[in-house]
Amino acid sequence: MTTSPAPRDGLRIGFVPGVTLTKWTTIWRERFRSVAVRAVEVIEADQRRVLDAGEVDLCFVRSPLDTDGLHVIPLYEEAPVVWVSKEHPIAAFDEVTSADLAGERVLKVADASSINDVALEIAVLLVPMSVARSHSRRDLTYRSLTDAPATSIGLAWLSERPHPLTDEFIGVVRGRTANSSRTRTERDARRPKPIGKDIKPTKSAVRPGRRRPPR
Repeated sequence: MTTSPAPRDGLRIGFVPGVTLTKWTTIWRERFRSVAVRAVEVIEADQRRVLDAGEVDLCFVRSPLDTDGLHVIPLYEEAPVVWVSKEHPIAAFDEVTSADLAGERVLKVADASSINDVALEIAVLLVPMSVARSHSRRDLTYRSLTDAPATSIGLAWLSERPHPLTDEFIGVVRGRTANSSRTRTERDARRPKPIGKDIKPTKSAVRPGRRRPPR
């Protein structure tokens, strides 16, 4: 397995809409002050492409995703919701099913155009709850969709080109402390050994206390 060299601008972390990186990037900056971390928002349609193209070193991805050639660590699941105008009839319910969406124009990508259509009551949006929360608006609301499958968020990177600090970032995401045994082992493994540290003194060919016989 080949390892790509660390980029000059530090660690680049991609994330799809709805993922909040603040907790993890804050811990990283406290623990690894000499290595910058840069967050790059990625639309779902591009989440695989940015990894393949090397535009990010790791990416928080959302299922479904082609994972061939990727390492993916599952992190958590997201509940699906229907995002509607507060004046829409669906807003009167606490939760809905797919049958309640019959006759509705259902959109699945939250961008400026689709959100505007929802506000005008000419469409509804089917999105993970985290996406609806991240685009919170006073004129919109969301309701749980009880019979739709959940999506999942994972941390992904290319199997053949891992960043040298991938394990360190995984440790941050998984909640390892700076003093955990695994974190220390990984950090120590990258430290160069002092020259001569492991060189053992050679033994003399003549035992102490004995003289060579005269020639």
